[in-house]
Amino acid sequence: MNSLNPHPFMCDIHDLATLAEEVRVGDVRAVSRLISLLENHPGAREALRFLNTTLRKMMVIGVTGYPGAGKSTIVDRLVSFYRRQGVKVGVLAVDISSPVTGGALLGDRIRMSEHAMDFGVYIRSMATRGHHGGLARATGDAALVLEAAGYEVVLIETIGVGQNEIDIVNLAHTVVAVVAPGLGDEVQAMKAGLLEVAHVVVVNKGDLTGANHALRDLREWCPKVLRTVAMTGEGIQELAAAIAEHQRSRGVRHVEKARNR
Repeated sequence: MNSLNPHPFMCDIHDLATLAEEVRVGDVRAVSRLISLLENHPGAREALRFLNTTLRKMMVIGVTGYPGAGKSTIVDRLVSFYRRQGVKVGVLAVDISSPVTGGALLGDRIRMSEHAMDFGVYIRSMATRGHHGGLARATGDAALVLEAAGYEVVLIETIGVGQNEIDIVNLAHTVVAVVAPGLGDEVQAMKAGLLEVAHVVVVNKGDLTGANHALRDLREWCPKVLRTVAMTGEGIQELAAAIAEHQRSRGVRHVEKARNR
């Protein structure tokens, strides 16, 4: 339903219950429709109570950091890592809003086109629509929908503006902060407080000049700092292992397990 529709949305409980049931059996169209309703109509939150009885354990990973550090590439590589294990993965990528439509301006479906035909991956771009904190207003609700639909890992990529990106701490089990050498963003991240809330810090583009210096400086602030070169996949397995280790320390079921296909 178009958010610009002048007619008010009527919350038909029966329709919402039916839609919730379709979500629970993994219907991707139902997942997309319910998330759209949650984005555009607060009354659609009534549908969430029909999902609660079948919620499964899900691992939520937040990926934050400054533009240009390679967050989207890190997310893309993590999706590939989990899919190789047969894990069903959802991605919620929060972007700035188009001033014309109010929708997400940067399409992460384009950036992650490799997974477009993989039915085990669901990718959704969500517009901030003026909401502060690095997430869209309905991001938390969308994660609940994906959990009910059987997704085992949900990766949430924040908008990446740096300051005030604290909402992800309340939503994700593990927060990964991505910085890059030579951009000065490791210093900015310290000032913004991102490193205080991150459980794992990643120095991406770790093959660039200054990477060793950035790693050395950051390790004085953070207990877990890793190097990656996301374009080649270097360091992604180590990142996934660090995420799993943190999840275990929090008592969250981790999904790194072999599956017989």
